[in-house]
Amino acid sequence: MLVGDAFVYDADMQGLRPVSRIATPTIDLLMGIDRAKATLLENTRRFAAGFSANNALLWGARGMGKSTLIKAIHRSIREETPGNVPALVEIHREDISALPMLLGKLRKADRQFIVFCDDLSFNRPDQDFKALKSVLEGGLEGRPENVIFYATSNRRHLLPRQMMDQESATGIHPNESMDETIALSDRFGLWLGFHPADQQDYLLMIEAYFAAFKLEPKNDWKPAAMEWAKTRGNRSGRTAWQFVTNMAGELGQKVAF
Repeated sequence: MLVGDAFVYDADMQGLRPVSRIATPTIDLLMGIDRAKATLLENTRRFAAGFSANNALLWGARGMGKSTLIKAIHRSIREETPGNVPALVEIHREDISALPMLLGKLRKADRQFIVFCDDLSFNRPDQDFKALKSVLEGGLEGRPENVIFYATSNRRHLLPRQMMDQESATGIHPNESMDETIALSDRFGLWLGFHPADQQDYLLMIEAYFAAFKLEPKNDWKPAAMEWAKTRGNRSGRTAWQFVTNMAGELGQKVAF
């Protein structure tokens, strides 16, 4: 019997390492991703209730809360229905070829699991692709009924790591109809896109954090927030949180989840 709400899969030990505490904000603090938030939350609620639900790929802009949303939804489900709720299991992208072995272990457990992989890509396309394909499409046994798989990626198409590096360096974009050995996204039942925040959402994110942590800047903070985003070249949830962390330090306070 696995005791705990969250685990990390250790491929070397072929076992699950318990995580005592998941650092994540409440779901209401995640701004600018309302559609993705509502869709994934409903999908997860269905799974937790024992109904049919889809594997999901969360793709798009960096720093917009893809992996944070998965953890926040897990927290929300735990708070809604305390007791025997699905456990969250993280598998690192370097270990994705061990995914079938992991699912074989989870299949035998008398509880549900949300398995997720952050920043999914393939270092070893042949092994990793076959492992993930067997999970998404199902082999003879099919996907375990007590497991659902969520993955995040900065790109809609799941590419080998070396091809992603080449694309970043050369600006070459692979054809949308690439061979199936390097594109798996259409095998996910849910595609949830994340896009850069506009100015309004970016400022709302900061305001929400200020309210949650009872931070009260003495001066108008918005010009400084816009300059902060400008120097980092993007407006995102991550950038907003970094600005709030800096502001808390200036106020002699500490913020953390």
